[in-house]
Amino acid sequence: MPTTSPKGLVIAAPSSGSGKTLVTLGLLRALAKAGHDVGSAKAGPDYIDPRFHEAATGRPCVNLDAWAMPPERVAAIAAHAAEGRSLLVIEGVMGLFDGAETGEGSTADLAGLLGFPIILVVDSLRQSQSAAALVRGFASHRADCRIAGVIFNKVATDRHEGILRTAMEPLGIPVLGCVRNIYELEVPSRHLGLVQASEHESLERFIETAADLVAAALDLDGLSALADGTLDAPAPAPSVAPLGQRIAIADDKAFAFSYPHLLSGWRKAGAELTMFSPLNDEAPAGDADAIYLPGGYPELHAGRLAGNTVFLNGLRAAAARSALIYGECGGFMVLGDGLIDAEGQAHQMSGLLSVVTSFEKRKLHLGYRRLRCEGPLPFGKVLRGHEFHYSTLISQGDGDALFTAQDAAGRDLGEIGLRSGTVMGSYAHVIDQEQAS
Repeated sequence: MPTTSPKGLVIAAPSSGSGKTLVTLGLLRALAKAGHDVGSAKAGPDYIDPRFHEAATGRPCVNLDAWAMPPERVAAIAAHAAEGRSLLVIEGVMGLFDGAETGEGSTADLAGLLGFPIILVVDSLRQSQSAAALVRGFASHRADCRIAGVIFNKVATDRHEGILRTAMEPLGIPVLGCVRNIYELEVPSRHLGLVQASEHESLERFIETAADLVAAALDLDGLSALADGTLDAPAPAPSVAPLGQRIAIADDKAFAFSYPHLLSGWRKAGAELTMFSPLNDEAPAGDADAIYLPGGYPELHAGRLAGNTVFLNGLRAAAARSALIYGECGGFMVLGDGLIDAEGQAHQMSGLLSVVTSFEKRKLHLGYRRLRCEGPLPFGKVLRGHEFHYSTLISQGDGDALFTAQDAAGRDLGEIGLRSGTVMGSYAHVIDQEQAS
């Protein structure tokens, strides 16, 4: 039996930096406080924003990726995230129509796939009547995208609000609210975006302040009444297979970038998952037949990790007994011989792969990746994922490539990653298995 897609809303913006994350966090908490049973999701490849969502709602937040996931997976994850909820709120990524280089995978694609109406968050700090022209253009750009309402952000005064509302009247698109002063809230950031929610020193006060500002400015009942959904969600296509039967997963502030849909898929496939903290010098479970080191911020903790001999020796012992060890991005860096931090200090890592990486020599690597697996990784032959890192690979020794890669436009990126026996890793983050067309 197909599962009916839930009612939901997509919070989008004309561009990055418009304030949609702050508005979304305030909205999620304000809706919850007003008695709405709200769930949330984040569009695109993002590990950090979902943890802020979870802090705002007290519930898990999932990723929905219209480029990397087949439509059936997107619909199934959305339906599961909204199970038992009255409303699913999805925060978009970048600008509404921004996606991969080919144009695919945008927030607009996701909204069209799910049949969810769009609430457009518009930064009005340096415009007045022109904001209506911007909204008109976005509303008419694609027939399959319905902008059901607008939230004006960074509104300066009552007079400014009046001008914005008057300018919007001919469009017939409701102004759901005009938010003041939310831009005075500052979310600390670092090289990969916001700091992690677990590191925010006053996270609860921050979310409560955002919620108060949003609740004072918005018609919450009117907004929730706009929620809709049209897609039936069939059973999803085969997903990424588990790494093993008993999988030990690194999980702390240095290794926090794991996708919930992958872990839940492994559990559904019968795998047993245990978590351990490398930062607390914990070794992976001794009976694990597979170890997963996800990405995160090991470059910020390189000295501490280098001294955590229980963790590093645990990895070496697992390799000696031929457990499968897989590292992504930061996990790949820790599997190498050494990691050079931002100050140029070299730190010895596990030495299981013949690579040295450097955070001192920074270069942004960003984009979707189509990955053909060249090794014994059990995920599937062709995968979809992404890269987002500033560290660089400064030396590579013996070993075979793990993937051959293309970018979203199909350009050949050559061989990436490394494998040696049962140890393997790369800078790529895997999202899903590519489905045969």
